[in-house]
Amino acid sequence: MKITFLGTGTSQGIPIIGSNHPVCLSKNPKDKRLRVSILVEWSDNTFVIDCGPDFRYQMLRANCKRIDGILFTHEHSDHVLGLDDIRPFYFRQGDVPIYAHKRVLKEIKKRFSYFFVTENKYPGAPAVMENRIKNKPFLLNGLTVVPIKGKHAELSVFGFRFKDFAYLTDMKIVKDKEVEKLKGVKVLVVNALRITPHRSHFNLEEALQFIERVNPEKAYLTHISHLLGFHDEVQELLPDNVFLAYDELQITVLNKRL
Repeated sequence: MKITFLGTGTSQGIPIIGSNHPVCLSKNPKDKRLRVSILVEWSDNTFVIDCGPDFRYQMLRANCKRIDGILFTHEHSDHVLGLDDIRPFYFRQGDVPIYAHKRVLKEIKKRFSYFFVTENKYPGAPAVMENRIKNKPFLLNGLTVVPIKGKHAELSVFGFRFKDFAYLTDMKIVKDKEVEKLKGVKVLVVNALRITPHRSHFNLEEALQFIERVNPEKAYLTHISHLLGFHDEVQELLPDNVFLAYDELQITVLNKRL
């Protein structure tokens, strides 16, 4: 299984428009972060998790020519606002499957109502195939995916486990019964917004504590703001098995019996 980090930034990305913060002015490419999303590939399957406002450029940068579907963690703009840019995939492949909680699907229908028109639909509008997911395992082209439920302030969000790989973002609270679902995972990706505490995201300390609870072989931090600091300086402070993810980073996870 190959994982490509399409974006590793928080809702404004890095650099922030008009900011003079030193991290926003950094020349290091690893300090430049699009909105958070990953590409997950195995066998002949290609899925995206989240589809934010940078989606078009992320697909071009990754040279992605087809997708089998999009999984949504939740409905915030930095995770759904790029959905209109599925049009090239729709015109080549037909309706694009999307997978989300019923609340998220409802919000997508409201924001992208023109996708769902049945009469006199604008010919340039794409269409999606809705797949409602609950907090229980589901199949993606034969692969079992396990949702991991967490709290993003008061909002429920989903992370996802694909065999030995798990991806969690925008988490602040994860109950023990959900952590149990991550037992034995080899590679964990989790959000780490900044150094100081935040009401709806793990800060760095909380992310590291969560990684200790899960105890993966390796962990990667994502959904990063400029307030976490410079990539290279933060990386020096991390445990040996924890890495600061960056845009376009690719990792391979050797799963048992996909």
